[in-house]
Amino acid sequence: MSKLYIDKCPICGQNQFEKVMTCTDHYATGESFDLCRCKSCNFMFTQNAPVESEIGRYYESPDYISHSDTHKGLMNSVYHKVRKHMLSEKARLVSKSSNLTCGRILDIGTGTGYFADKMKREGWQVSAIEKSPQAREFAKEHFGINVNPPETLFTLKEKSFDVITLWHVLEHLEQLNRTWDSLFKILKDSGTLIVAVPNAGSYDAEKYHELWAAYDVPRHLWHFTPTTINAIAAKHGFIMTERYPMPFDAFYVSMLSEKYMKKSHTFVRGLLTGTKAWLASLNHKDKSSSMIYIFRKKRL
Repeated sequence: MSKLYIDKCPICGQNQFEKVMTCTDHYATGESFDLCRCKSCNFMFTQNAPVESEIGRYYESPDYISHSDTHKGLMNSVYHKVRKHMLSEKARLVSKSSNLTCGRILDIGTGTGYFADKMKREGWQVSAIEKSPQAREFAKEHFGINVNPPETLFTLKEKSFDVITLWHVLEHLEQLNRTWDSLFKILKDSGTLIVAVPNAGSYDAEKYHELWAAYDVPRHLWHFTPTTINAIAAKHGFIMTERYPMPFDAFYVSMLSEKYMKKSHTFVRGLLTGTKAWLASLNHKDKSSSMIYIFRKKRL
């Protein structure tokens, strides 16, 4: 298996790293992967993950909810109920942050297409990109959406989108800097970039440490905090104009983390930790389990 060895920090370009912890792939293989941190800018990443061309088998699990539609089990049922609510919240956020009620939107990492379908029904002209062939087929069959493979991102027309969204996708993308360059190229000068990622500086990340489910190795390559995502955005010509906590994520992530700890009553334990995490984010939103960031191009 070919591995992705990071020898230079994607953000600051330095090459002095320290091992932070070792995490286990609880979804697919049981393999272990090291998380390393740049000593210069504190950006954290998964070292020696499979390269993009070989990582597909690590997604081949019916439990990997973002690429499946299973409702089996209590946590999956909870996930889908929350997702239905969040689709409306995301659509409202798109309109609020862009000051548009319709336009051209690109959803990168669209999964099975629920958000893309929501925006299409809201009157937007939707384009979508997804790595998983099975998920692309699901979106086509259920929503009539033609979803493009990931290499399409680098061929799209300059300044062609009013809004670009990446909902829990950026942490998966091997070509991190090239992706940011493309986002800048294809977004209109007045456009809005919306990025949601897990927050490695969150209350629940600190509690669960290497068992925090949102590290999700090796599928998650990059482990952002508000500081490090702001740094890489600025490197590529963006400014952060707003950030929002995602309070529901703490409940689901905590339930999974309790499961990884092999605790009993994982639902109740996760619910309790999720509540504590939610309360912590009320006083300090940068402690939220996941964050939504709004970016715009810097004005020259």
